[in-house]
This record gives sequence, structure tokens and C-alpha cells, in this order.
Amino acid sequence: MSKVLVLNASYEPLNITSWRRAIVLVIKGKAEQVEHNGKLIYAELSLPTVIRLRQYVRVPYKEIPLTRRNLLQRDNHTCQYCGYAGDGLTLDHVVPRSRGGGDTWDNMVTACVRCNVRKGNRTPREASMPLRNPPRKPHSSLYFEVARQIRSGTHQEWKKYVIGV
Repeated sequence: MSKVLVLNASYEPLNITSWRRAIVLVIKGKAEQVEHNGKLIYAELSLPTVIRLRQYVRVPYKEIPLTRRNLLQRDNHTCQYCGYAGDGLTLDHVVPRSRGGGDTWDNMVTACVRCNVRKGNRTPREASMPLRNPPRKPHSSLYFEVARQIRSGTHQEWKKYVIGV
């Protein structure tokens, strides 16, 4: 069937669960259904796509590691200068390291080899190569899975509950 986005009592995304687990949480009264897709499970219970917990759950902050894989996933495996979406993508520093730019979420983007070489040791403004999407740090580790589900068109209703997607 489908996956269900679980929101905290404050409407912040907590995780993604199976539809069966979501139904159990709703039936037990631990969660309420916020969004559904119209398919019925029982006579009065439709299949949820988003549920919200009734009690607030405190979740410790977890740092998202800055890795090649995470950067490619954040940028949807496309060059942030020309939009190329194939093999051979590289990582580019928006402000080059030789000019004080560091290895941070806000300073790194994916780029095809051609654009990376063309930009060289310049900033995007100096190279007249504007970025398609400004680089930023993902808000949570859940961001990647939610973004994938939204981009695939499976769960467009999740968009209003997640920042930065």
C-alpha cells in the first residue's frame, strides 16, 4: 500500500511509517488522521497518508553528516548550474576553498564536470553562472526520504508539512 508521514503534536515531521502501524496508532487513540487518500480500510476509517501524534514527543537533535551522497541527494542528482542529470557529477565549492570557502552545506553544490571546470576558481557571480537552487543545510535527516516521496509524485500532500522541500 503506502507510507504514512508521522507528525509530532506540534506538526513537525518525526518519521515515516507503514500504513498498518499508522492505523494501529489511530485506533489506539495515540494519533489522529490529518490527511488521507480516500481508500477505505474499514467502513468509517480511510487509509491515512499523514497522522499527528496526540502527545508531544521530545526528539534529540541529530546532526546530518556532510557527505557526497547526502549532497547529491539534496541536489536531486543534478548540476546546480546547467541542470544536467547524468553520471559523472562532481562537488563544487560556491566560494572556492582557495578564497576562504569551506566544506559546509551552504557552500557546496553538485555540478557536472563541464560547469565545474568552466566556473573554475571564481564565484558563480564572477563566472556569470547563477545557481538554480541556493545551497542550504537540510532541516532533518527525514528530509531526504520525504523529498524523494514528494519528487516522485507519490505524496504531494506531505509538502505543506515539511520545510525546504
